[in-house]
Amino acid sequence: MNSEAVSALIAKNPSLKASKAQLEAMEPGSYGIHRSWGFGQIKSYDEASQKLIIDFTGKKAHPMDPAFCIGTLQILPANHLLVRKQTEPEVINKLIANDPAQLLVEGLQSYPNNAATAIEIEITLAQVLGEEKFKKWWSTAKKAIAKDPRIAVPAKKTECYILRETPVSAEDEIIEQFNGTRSARRRIALAEDLVAASGSKEVKGDLNAILTGLSESVKDSNQLDAAERLYGAFIRDALAKQVGVDPATLAPSQAELIANVRDLVDIAEKIPVQFQGRFLDLVKDTHPIEYRDAAFTLLKTSQGKFTTECINFLVENGHSDELATALKRWQIEQNLRAPVLLWIVKNRHSKKFAKLLNDLITPRLLSAIFFAIDYEALQAASARRIPLGDILSEDTDLIADLLSTADPETARDLANALMLNQGFEELTKKSLLARFIKIFPGIQSIVAKDAESNEEQLLVSRDSYETKRVEYETIVSKKIPENSKAIATAREHGDLKENSEYKMAKQDQSILMAQKSQLEKELSRARITDFKEATSEQVSVGSIVEVTVGAGKAAKYTLLGAWDSVPEKNILSYKTPLGLALLGKKSGDSVKVKIGTSEETYTIKSIGRYIETL
Repeated sequence: MNSEAVSALIAKNPSLKASKAQLEAMEPGSYGIHRSWGFGQIKSYDEASQKLIIDFTGKKAHPMDPAFCIGTLQILPANHLLVRKQTEPEVINKLIANDPAQLLVEGLQSYPNNAATAIEIEITLAQVLGEEKFKKWWSTAKKAIAKDPRIAVPAKKTECYILRETPVSAEDEIIEQFNGTRSARRRIALAEDLVAASGSKEVKGDLNAILTGLSESVKDSNQLDAAERLYGAFIRDALAKQVGVDPATLAPSQAELIANVRDLVDIAEKIPVQFQGRFLDLVKDTHPIEYRDAAFTLLKTSQGKFTTECINFLVENGHSDELATALKRWQIEQNLRAPVLLWIVKNRHSKKFAKLLNDLITPRLLSAIFFAIDYEALQAASARRIPLGDILSEDTDLIADLLSTADPETARDLANALMLNQGFEELTKKSLLARFIKIFPGIQSIVAKDAESNEEQLLVSRDSYETKRVEYETIVSKKIPENSKAIATAREHGDLKENSEYKMAKQDQSILMAQKSQLEKELSRARITDFKEATSEQVSVGSIVEVTVGAGKAAKYTLLGAWDSVPEKNILSYKTPLGLALLGKKSGDSVKVKIGTSEETYTIKSIGRYIETL
């Protein structure tokens, strides 16, 4: 907008005088970001309507009132990256590809004080590159940016990237941040960055002072847990070597921090991924006699990459035969946990582990997988991904491999276990079942039987449905987890053949799983009713029926839902023999019902509606 147009607007609306500079910036050709419409370019100003004509992405020639734009449209400077993406696309694309640090330097130059929050920078760069390309590019770009002495990198997203007046080396910046924090965790992270940044270069700054500060944090800080303290000692020793200090002179040593074998499992759960291999070597060096048993214990409770590290460690140290024996034993004892099962199926075709895994790829392993998936689904507080379930779906050969030695009866049992599993959606179950049917066509009957049972609905009251649902949730969220803990505790007591506690816990498990399955079937078939559909014309669910029994004894029965029987109050489920016999009958009809060894005749005198008694 030129000065005449701005003056005309202000004359018409004097309150705009304070925004004169903003209005003058809204000139044709300039770019801006609108709060609702996003990035756009002002194409012209229509003096007749006193409207800006703006091209937004996906909305061309959009007219807007300049007064309205004052609070919603931010005009960008010509050197802003989003603007330059339009005016100098080749230059920006070259920087994106070859020099991300320089791209950020030039981006910061468009902000006041050459500083912008990490959030602002990431939003802008995502718009420049596009959301999909940005994520992968940014993870690499950040590493180059962190090494650039011209840029101060923030510790948090709410803090600023700053373009320095005087470049500072990465080492000096880390030292400055280290000296400025009292957080033991932050000091360990910064010292780790310092070790990586220094490398073989000439070390700058007082690294001896940093080593002293880090040693104090590892030794005395009450902020650190055992895993953090151990990793801090590892970084401390690496830094000591760089400055020519013998790590053996520093306390506590890494060996002292894992001196108690019982602490290893808790420590292993929290150590960083990059330290896992070194951790196992440290266990061996510290516990030369006990390390093998310790490694098996760690494997049993391992997760993710640490599972692979434990297996490789045992194999490389000559324990392949013991590992094969242990995996078979854990399978028999149903003690193979999900991460180890996942490793087995992922590596089943590996030449390196062929001897180790050949005897494990059996129907029994599929049973263990189903159990692990079901258990994880029951324990999950949210609808999170279950990796074992994912690989079972994605690896189209896995079920065929596991069923290669199965007989039809075993395959049918496993198919039933699949259909009752809580860890799969219904469509996924059907897809997996199709793989069973391809190998064992007879399993098709399960699908037909399942469809048939689903067709037969159960009419139930809301109260009885809630009671059943609470019963189911108690089994799933309380009784099964308690039973799993009891099984795990009983296993620790030794030989399973002579272990009565283990046998009792396993029997309880079978009962609980059967109860869970039965309740699932019943709840899936239930249809809640309020009994309003009952009429006085014929007996239905929700009827009150007056009858004469035998020679003339009068009685009154209330027919309610499938789970509503209260015999002492003459409230019957419509699924009882008498309820089924009365359904559909009218006043004056008689029915014969055999209960036990006796048979009685019931003659209907009148029919009422239960809903009218409430």
